[in-house]
Amino acid sequence: MAARSTQILEAAARVIARRGVRGLRVDELAAEAGVSTALIYYHFKDRTGVLRQTLEFISDRAARYTTDRAPDDPPLTPRQELENTLLLELQDTVEVRENSSAWGELRASAVFDEVLRDDLARATLVWVREVAALLGRARPTASASSLDAAAERLTALLEGLSMRWLSGGITIPHARELLRGAIGAELAGLGRS
Repeated sequence: MAARSTQILEAAARVIARRGVRGLRVDELAAEAGVSTALIYYHFKDRTGVLRQTLEFISDRAARYTTDRAPDDPPLTPRQELENTLLLELQDTVEVRENSSAWGELRASAVFDEVLRDDLARATLVWVREVAALLGRARPTASASSLDAAAERLTALLEGLSMRWLSGGITIPHARELLRGAIGAELAGLGRS
């Protein structure tokens, strides 16, 4: 992606995280990104294009920060890889806070915006399938439908825990403890199926 497009999408994620989807105005986005409104329209056509690309941007960014590992790190077991991927969504960094907040705002807005709803459903499906694949590596004999259901539950729980953490309802250590327990329960259930 071009540097200017990335700069605009980073700014869009910040604005959405801070002000919500309804608070995203192209002129304010331009000011936040340090570009002209014409450049935003050039790259994204309209506000809906900005929202769609921002959803893709935050999904890609989450994939990076949940899977990046140093080349000399020892390999992870399938369970460690699953836990690592999910637990890295609960860390107090600017990037994770911004991503989680923007994702929550986009999800809430999708209730009223059919176009955004379809894009969010596709992004969620990709995430669920990625988690199902991780679960499948940990429990290779589990059925595809069982893996999908477990992944759906874990990703939904993670979204809820993330929103509670961001809103001050729980601490990150407690959210991580709850998520670890859920991962253990799901893996145990998959081991029995």
